[in-house]
Amino acid sequence: MAPAPARAGIGIFDFTDDYSVFHFSKMPDRIPDKGEVIARMGHASLEIIERAGIRTHLIGKVSPTSLRIRLLNVLDPARGELSMGDTARLVPLQVIYRNRLGPGASVYRRVAAGRLTAQEIGLDRLPPPGTALSRPIIEFTTKLENIDRFVTGAEARALSCLSPTLFERLKAMTLEINSVLCDHAEACGLILEDGKLEFGVDEDGELLLVDVAGTPDENRFEHEGFDVSKQVLRDYYHRFGLEAEIQRLAASGVARAHWPVPQPLPPRLLDAAAEMYRALCERWTGEPIWQARPLGLAARQAAAALAEATDTAPRLRARHP
Repeated sequence: MAPAPARAGIGIFDFTDDYSVFHFSKMPDRIPDKGEVIARMGHASLEIIERAGIRTHLIGKVSPTSLRIRLLNVLDPARGELSMGDTARLVPLQVIYRNRLGPGASVYRRVAAGRLTAQEIGLDRLPPPGTALSRPIIEFTTKLENIDRFVTGAEARALSCLSPTLFERLKAMTLEINSVLCDHAEACGLILEDGKLEFGVDEDGELLLVDVAGTPDENRFEHEGFDVSKQVLRDYYHRFGLEAEIQRLAASGVARAHWPVPQPLPPRLLDAAAEMYRALCERWTGEPIWQARPLGLAARQAAAALAEATDTAPRLRARHP
């Protein structure tokens, strides 16, 4: 049932084995079982969050790869579609929360480029990568633009079309969800470094969590000193210039059809990433669906495959207009 003005609908959220990095819509490979991993971890996380008293759009599980959800209207403020007081609609923001700044955190690059200061995110100075922060950082990006961009709190508040009270509630909910997921991660032997959340406004004008949370696509997890998330895949393509090339082309106004054609993942890295996803899912949910390798072993094998791949793979070939 599609949503109508001021009324939520009901939809099916299907998860596939496709993945994306750096705003590239679909990469050339599919990660075996990834869709089921994200569906199972997302479902478990939304249930954990709801048990903590935080509302979500989850209705229930449909299959191992799909969830039934409350479907909200997507109203774009850039087109004048969104107004204060609109209900049953998406909040057009991504909310980023950080408990640690990993080596690949965009904060370091933005500070180095002069687009951000440590003080603007509540820090006296940037800590060394991997240092636990004394309190989480919250940042905002756009959601409906061609390339998500970081915005200030004031810009985020304006884009959200939320009242000051609801916007403060959104930040408080972010910290509450972070705390719930951190506790579960710790119980699983994981460190939750950071993550992103999306929110909506229900028919009564109250906030609720949408999309999913607590997955290797929405979060960066660490286990025994190793990344166990999509960061492994980001690291591979980052070292061969995909992120920098996309940022350059987007800034130049080049159409997405002319963006670079990424090379496929090396087979060993693809296999290792898939097993890491499975092992993480089994650790997070407590359900031995695939009888995957122990997470520590899967993480070390993924790291070894990444190191081997970045030593031997050719540089990215870009397609220019």
